[in-house]
Amino acid sequence: MTTTEPRPPADGPCEQPGPVVRTTAGAVRGRREEGLAVFRGIPFAAPPVGEARFQQPRPARPWDGVREAYAFGPPPPQDLGLMGGPNLFHVPQGDDWLTVNVWTPDPDPAAHRPVMVWIYGGAYKLGHAGSPGYDARHIAADGDVVVVTLNYRVGMEGFAHIEGAPANRGLLDQVAALEWVRDNIEAFGGDPRQVTVFGESAGAGSVASLLVMDRAAGLFRRAIAQSVPGTFFSAELARDLGTALAAELGLRPTVADLSSVEPRRLTAAGEALGPKMPQYLDRWGRAAPTVTPFSPVVDGEVLPATPWQALTSGAAKDVDLLVGHNRDEYRLFLTLAGQLGRITDERASAALRLFGPGPDGEAAYRTAFPGASASELYERVQTDWLFAMPSLRLAEAHRAGGGTAHLYELTWAAPGNDGALGACHGLDLPLLFGTYGADLGALLFAGTEPSAEALALSARFRSSWTAFARTGDPGWPAYDDQRRLVQVLDAEPVVTAYPEETARRLWQGHDFEALPLL
Repeated sequence: MTTTEPRPPADGPCEQPGPVVRTTAGAVRGRREEGLAVFRGIPFAAPPVGEARFQQPRPARPWDGVREAYAFGPPPPQDLGLMGGPNLFHVPQGDDWLTVNVWTPDPDPAAHRPVMVWIYGGAYKLGHAGSPGYDARHIAADGDVVVVTLNYRVGMEGFAHIEGAPANRGLLDQVAALEWVRDNIEAFGGDPRQVTVFGESAGAGSVASLLVMDRAAGLFRRAIAQSVPGTFFSAELARDLGTALAAELGLRPTVADLSSVEPRRLTAAGEALGPKMPQYLDRWGRAAPTVTPFSPVVDGEVLPATPWQALTSGAAKDVDLLVGHNRDEYRLFLTLAGQLGRITDERASAALRLFGPGPDGEAAYRTAFPGASASELYERVQTDWLFAMPSLRLAEAHRAGGGTAHLYELTWAAPGNDGALGACHGLDLPLLFGTYGADLGALLFAGTEPSAEALALSARFRSSWTAFARTGDPGWPAYDDQRRLVQVLDAEPVVTAYPEETARRLWQGHDFEALPLL
């Protein structure tokens, strides 16, 4: 039900009363902004604190009257060391982390618009749906769709292995948000039968997980995964990491011990362990250099298998998939670490041996890319292992299981740092959302106004993504094993055979299994 009720003006005498929508927990009032109705900070689950801490999300507490949905909910506790400090987000504090936000052209229950549900990334240890870079106004307005963004628990609260707690609590939060969409989105003008989940980086890993989770079955019709990370943990590895995390606080990895630590102080465990992880290469293997002790855990219950394994078996063959990656993914991390162009041949060799496929990954890469510099090889193998090949193989696995997948690669270079960043990790975010000066966009666009070329590519992103959400067709042919057609997103987008054929051949036959404890 949608109504409009008078209220005292909040921002001046000319402000119009905002729309009111009734949800299953109570009525909420949004704002009218630039032709859209926007609702922020709507609880989809109860605060996961007290007895609910480290447990599955519980239903939101009902409220009386009309709740003002004007401000984003507080972010979940998170490790901000990756991005340089605790001042990254100027956001409200509190424990009501599990909230959703809605941008809709019109909260009319008869509208039945496609719905797009965004899941943020952040190495499974940081992220917040209220970040300025995730302002969804352009997607909703340009595509005439309803967009939902959500918070989910990250880091210790959401992904650490804790005795007495279910695994993958952050993924369970996402399922609860999708259940909220199923039960409420029609009142906001959306069609609960036409839901697309989309996410980037850890958000794409979450999308891949949701595809194969029994608890998420039937909650969405389509999925978009942007730069899927190949890092999924085995239960044994997650258990060992959980023990190490708790030890940083002098505690055991149990609900009883960890519940004694205030949530926003518990993040200290991840902040302390992350930089030390490379020291444990002989124990944690490929997980160690990632410096993030959090990932989805293949626990056999919440997440029954890796996405690649389950999709090959037909786990989500009725869900349409759009997946892809950026050409120069790992260059972002080299730049943030001040290591771009400074990699020695010794470091390149170590990375090639650790991350390269087959019995001799170093020889395979040096033979396949003759003349490549140490820095180029170092970047290439980590781009391939961490994002590019997991994304490609997700499309191949989905097709093998009877599903339809469309594949893309972003090759347009970010203008920031004189173009040295290339088509790096995260560039698709400001292009998709049109938020060039916010969050990562401020680095990638260097504070400059976007060019006509950037604006055109940005519009292409939104038109393709929203067309896929509406019809299952983003505007180019589905991927197959013969032609391997891919949409290359550049100044002049073209459809061509997969451009990274050399890397594809190197990784052919490699299985992205859950990372083991050595």
